[in-house]
Amino acid sequence: MNYAAGFSISITFAAVRKKNVVLENVPVTAYAAEGKALARHDGKVVFIEGGVVPGDVVDVRLAKNKKDWAEGKVVHFHSYSDKRVTPFCQHFGTCGGCKWQMLPYSLQLEYKQQQVADHLQRIGKLALPPMDPILGGVHTEHYRNKLEFTFSNKAYLTNEEIRANDGEIPVRPALGFHVPKLFDKVLNIDTCYLMQEPVNLIRNTIREYAVSHELTFYDIRAQQGWLRNLVIRLCTTGEIMVNLVIHHEDKANRIALLDHLLKTVPAITTVLYTINPKGNDTIFDLEPKVYFGKGYAEEKLEDFVFKIGPKSFFQTNTYQGEVLYKVTRDFAGLTGSETVYDLYCGTGSIGIFVSRNAGKVIGIELIKEAIDDAKENAARNNVDNATFFAGDVVDICNDAFFAEHGAPDVIITDPPRAGMHEKLVNKLLEIAAPKIVYVSCNPATQARDLALLDTLYTVEKVQPVDMFPHTHHIENVVLLKKRV
Repeated sequence: MNYAAGFSISITFAAVRKKNVVLENVPVTAYAAEGKALARHDGKVVFIEGGVVPGDVVDVRLAKNKKDWAEGKVVHFHSYSDKRVTPFCQHFGTCGGCKWQMLPYSLQLEYKQQQVADHLQRIGKLALPPMDPILGGVHTEHYRNKLEFTFSNKAYLTNEEIRANDGEIPVRPALGFHVPKLFDKVLNIDTCYLMQEPVNLIRNTIREYAVSHELTFYDIRAQQGWLRNLVIRLCTTGEIMVNLVIHHEDKANRIALLDHLLKTVPAITTVLYTINPKGNDTIFDLEPKVYFGKGYAEEKLEDFVFKIGPKSFFQTNTYQGEVLYKVTRDFAGLTGSETVYDLYCGTGSIGIFVSRNAGKVIGIELIKEAIDDAKENAARNNVDNATFFAGDVVDICNDAFFAEHGAPDVIITDPPRAGMHEKLVNKLLEIAAPKIVYVSCNPATQARDLALLDTLYTVEKVQPVDMFPHTHHIENVVLLKKRV
């Protein structure tokens, strides 16, 4: 079977189904879900990992090989697409982030928009209005406000580094990002373009001090070592919050390290430390302790100010977070009298953002600590028409609750990547609010939920928003209206 540029696949369909098959001279044609590239062979769809671009011609080693589809990783490039651009980061191809640096940003947006349409149509099987063009980011570098780095006593080494060491694999400490699919290997990051300075200075200062003073980096297999994680938040207000996570208390070394950091990077406004002796890296069940500053940072969306603690959730891209919330507010179409229910409200950011256009805002969130932050954020912004409740929506939203607080005119729901639980979808159908604005970070699970809501609601508007340039991730906002 002949393909573009005169290349052909030299393996028969029967052979493709065997194990350890390498497809040769495969022309890449498009992108599919989760950022995987797409090719076809004798009617079989082949999903490809490995930094490929439509227009590349590659060899693919299959890892999964089913009747109608296969999945594999590129092992050789025969030719490169003319769509490619040069990646700007020295860690591209090894670090697990920013996997689309080799694509022009305009093409990233095009593929993301297509991804949203494909999910809504193929999974949701929905009748859609014309989709508005995706809203791309003005900042395609240095756009994140939070990053988490990991300490490891086993640095990941490239083949070039191993060859330079005569084939030996030396044991070196690392502070950076986990290498994909290698949970105990961490890539030392020199310069990361996801956040503005002084983030690189902070990370590199801590690593250099720790190495020179022989402080122990964590061994995740043995679960021993002192330094575990480093979380940095840099707000558009200029405030910088650093949380150093350590395995156990070592007061003398902790004070010396943190004092050195503050002396080297005086722009830091808050330093905390968290002791984590557990087998996992989560800190939500731990208590960060303030070493310097007020113990939190402040961020702004429009003229609203939000308190962000070391365990608070906040949109990771402040610039595009504001764009996302504006779309949400516009889709809600508020006139000043409506009762708005904000589900999965977190620290109250969406509800507070729309509060001036609403009569009343009711925020509901399962995590009590987030609700405490939401109440404080409302008070900080003099928002007196918003009330927040901790608990499960399915349990809270009953007839007695509606009798006390009013039934919703508009529901805003912003669930995690897993989407809404089916019980909540059924509850929304029971509540039957005139409008639902569904904000999603995963159009696939959003499409699944919209298909369930289709019995009562029609899709009126669809607006993708790019929150994470150079990745395949995409946010999408959908306006649903109750059928007449």
